[in-house]
Amino acid sequence: MGHHDDRSKARRGLVALGGTPARQTGAVWLVGAGPGDPELLTLKALKALQAAEVVVHDGLVSDEILDLASANARRISVAKRKSRHSYSQDEINRMLVAFAQDGLNVVRLKGGDPFMFGRGGEELEAVRAAGIACHVVPGVTAALAAGAAAGAPLTHRGAAQAVTFVTGHAAKGGEPDLDWDALARPNQTVVVYMGLSMAAPIAARLMAAGRAGTTPALIVENASRADERRLKTTLAGLAEAASALKGPALLIVGEAMALAQAGDGQAAIENLLKEARA
Repeated sequence: MGHHDDRSKARRGLVALGGTPARQTGAVWLVGAGPGDPELLTLKALKALQAAEVVVHDGLVSDEILDLASANARRISVAKRKSRHSYSQDEINRMLVAFAQDGLNVVRLKGGDPFMFGRGGEELEAVRAAGIACHVVPGVTAALAAGAAAGAPLTHRGAAQAVTFVTGHAAKGGEPDLDWDALARPNQTVVVYMGLSMAAPIAARLMAAGRAGTTPALIVENASRADERRLKTTLAGLAEAASALKGPALLIVGEAMALAQAGDGQAAIENLLKEARA
């Protein structure tokens, strides 16, 4: 009889000491929320979000997207805030692991794409090292949305045979350490993420390496959102143009940006610049 009981328990699932069923380990989903417009979410991202029991999200993820999660899901913001504790990357990694070990389905919701300057690779490594399943759902990265809205192709057969994504943030602050000679070659598009505050040194470095100051450039603030603003300029004018915006914004430099359509905020921004010069 005892053997029969053990076998029936085994069929029903694992039994922990004390007679209570053992909780199964959960999983972590690294999900790209896209650039802000909820309609640019992928169907897979939406399904993952709806199935989440815990949503750990960045500050740039819009409320409209967060509201697509289950009403019962616990939401945790790990945005950097001046008024409260900011979570370090190690703390975020530990949080994801701990929730999954508690048997919960965790979505780490990140702006844009998890693997495009989003530290998704670090989170993937940490979760896998803990022996937990980690799934990745790609998202529309901001550069694609910025180019689409402006009608400015990031690659173009006649003007841009390559596109390079770089970050304007250095690991320890200050100027980013980039291959300026490679970025200064003509007929390519250079997209700088998080580069608004470093626009002046970035433009100076590109021109010093040989990129023409007349090269068309585009700055896009809040790509795909209702308050998106686009400003057409040139590489030589990039620093001054960037001074009129607050971000988050992308800097895009390249011959194909000549095709860009300025946004509604162009005239207002140019007026601000004229006032600043006066």
